[in-house]
Amino acid sequence: MKITMRKLVFITLLCGLLTGCQGGNTPKEIIKGIEKTSDYLPLLKGKNVGVLVNHTSQIHGTHLIDTLLAMQVQVKRIFAPEHGFRGNADAGEHIKSGTDPMTGLPVISLYGKNKKPSPEQLKGLDVVIFDIQDVGVRFYTYISSMHYMMEACAENGVKLIVFDRPNPNGDYVDGPVLDTTRFRSFVGMHPIPIVHGLTVGELALMINGEGWLKDGMKCDLTVMTMANYTHSTPYAIPVKPSPNLPTDLSIRLYPSLCFFEATKVSVGRGTLFPFQVIGYPDEKFGDFSFTPESIPGMSKHPLQEGKACYGVDLRTASMAHRLTLAYLLDFYEKSGKDSAFISNPRWFNLLSGTDRLLTQIQNGKTEAEIKASWSEELNAYLNLRKKYLLYSL
Repeated sequence: MKITMRKLVFITLLCGLLTGCQGGNTPKEIIKGIEKTSDYLPLLKGKNVGVLVNHTSQIHGTHLIDTLLAMQVQVKRIFAPEHGFRGNADAGEHIKSGTDPMTGLPVISLYGKNKKPSPEQLKGLDVVIFDIQDVGVRFYTYISSMHYMMEACAENGVKLIVFDRPNPNGDYVDGPVLDTTRFRSFVGMHPIPIVHGLTVGELALMINGEGWLKDGMKCDLTVMTMANYTHSTPYAIPVKPSPNLPTDLSIRLYPSLCFFEATKVSVGRGTLFPFQVIGYPDEKFGDFSFTPESIPGMSKHPLQEGKACYGVDLRTASMAHRLTLAYLLDFYEKSGKDSAFISNPRWFNLLSGTDRLLTQIQNGKTEAEIKASWSEELNAYLNLRKKYLLYSL
């Protein structure tokens, strides 16, 4: 009997979902939104479907696109976020629209000038699926792409279904809350802390519920929830969410190290261990050294390319991997508290979500003093968060 590719995908999918098959879910395994096919297929029957996905949008090793097509879902359009549909573009790199060679479906880039789908790009669609692995950090731009898709769907009468996934930084909340009146940007669109402690589904509910879409609009939203997940459940991401977050450690260090992106200090872009090291071309910054180089698919002309950078190897650090200012303050101290250490103050403030942090650093405040200044706004946010939690803490 001849087995077509669609039949093979479908058989693979069924074996992954049935507990009697090898590799099926045990009671303690997390069942992600994408895996709950019996719940979402009725919502897609007879509908023209768009998908906002990337390379992480997989179900048992098969891309969501292939899975939906195998189940005869009428997928019409693919929308791609930063890093592209296949996830091989560097941060900030221009992503071109085009055609997916595997399926022949049109791919529309939602990065660069076209961050929000136009009415023409949504024309004819009944529903859009969002399924992307996030890392739970405010300045990671997949949630900004979700926001703009929610807004476009609300404006054009298109339903949005969010396939929920675990948050690998979902076990805590920390950082200053974004001042949306002064520092709203694509790396921060909502009044939430840097580490927000929400899944993408919970955040979508918050965005909708708090009226954060344009003119307070509401999106016709459904969240395909997970089973066997709590916010304290450890989660190792099976597919790296972007080229420069290749490991679980890099994902945990990302909230702390991204501040360095507003300095001349390298965070390891241009190495095989980005966001796991810190260094600058001066031996006073540490004994460990590395040299950034261009790496196809990861970093093109990285900061300090070709220069030996000296600093710290965080792969051997014993500190708890939560948001900390210790690394930033240490390098600022070693710089001689140089006023030019933060080489791009505007970018630093956009990442921070406030200009208070930069002022506190320049005024010699300790980490404890700085974090204490966040307590009131964090407590208010934690109370707000309770309204939208879908999973226990």
